[in-house]
Amino acid sequence: MSEQINLENILFLDIETVGSVASYDQLDPKMQLFWDKKANVIKKSPDDSPEKCYPLAGIYAEFGKIVCVSVAFLKGGLLRIKSFANDDEAQLLQEFAALLNTYFAKTYHRLCAHNGKEFDFPYLCRRMLINGIAIPSVLNVVGKKPWETTFLDTLEMWKFGDYKHYISLDLLAKIFEIPSPKDDIDGSMVHQIYWETRDLARIAKYCQKDVLTIVQLYLRYNGMELLAEDKVVMVNS
Repeated sequence: MSEQINLENILFLDIETVGSVASYDQLDPKMQLFWDKKANVIKKSPDDSPEKCYPLAGIYAEFGKIVCVSVAFLKGGLLRIKSFANDDEAQLLQEFAALLNTYFAKTYHRLCAHNGKEFDFPYLCRRMLINGIAIPSVLNVVGKKPWETTFLDTLEMWKFGDYKHYISLDLLAKIFEIPSPKDDIDGSMVHQIYWETRDLARIAKYCQKDVLTIVQLYLRYNGMELLAEDKVVMVNS
């Protein structure tokens, strides 16, 4: 389905994001005004207030923050999965950037995510800039032509040129008979879970399931067998 790329040259990833603060009333007055404008655009009902819309703040890099990045890479027939999860977003992003700069900095390296071109990749870049972190070369597309970018996107691969078509990772997992990553929580619950319980371990586990699903989906797209459970290794450090 896609160009032939050495699987060991691909870093698969998924991110989990939340609002920068727990609730609307914790925003400073200026940010409340900016969120009021955003909420007016995204609200689904005329009665939806900025406060009611605030759990969606994590979708937007200007109002949210990253609490987990899970990555997966194939090496020697094994898939290694590692998560960067931290309340301190700057530290999380510094560690993630160090991984990219050390192991995925060559021109032949690729990053792969589901809806990554519209969400994960630009969100990571924006939050790195906000935190004063230099964007690693593999992630930085400024000045590059479309065919020069290093991004793979399992949603875009499914579109086949249909710009208006969106399909969730969960639905694709069902279609391709891949175990669902949504057996505990889903993305809409992450903001609440984080700010009510700070359960980063639970969020990281969910994120790891998503990135494993992205890998399995990419393999199926390319006519390859799914990875068996004993071929997946969780890396703690």
